[in-house]
Amino acid sequence: MAWLRLFAQAREAAGTGATTFEGASVGEVLDAAAAQFGPGFGAVVAISAIWLNGDPATRDTPVQETDEVAVLPPVSGG
Repeated sequence: MAWLRLFAQAREAAGTGATTFEGASVGEVLDAAAAQFGPGFGAVVAISAIWLNGDPATRDTPVQETDEVAVLPPVSGG
């Protein structure tokens, strides 16, 4: 199971900052999370940067059991 780390609006939409999901790719992990956390979470993921073990990733990036997928929503401020 890969770790899914959530920040800012993604954490708020999911109600947690970290959890685990099964998946062979980043996309499968994110889809499993969206199925559990609902459409609000999916909307945040759609506008977020996705990282795998500290590097930018795409939905097709393979995931191993010990990997960490991070969802980083855009940040605004002044």
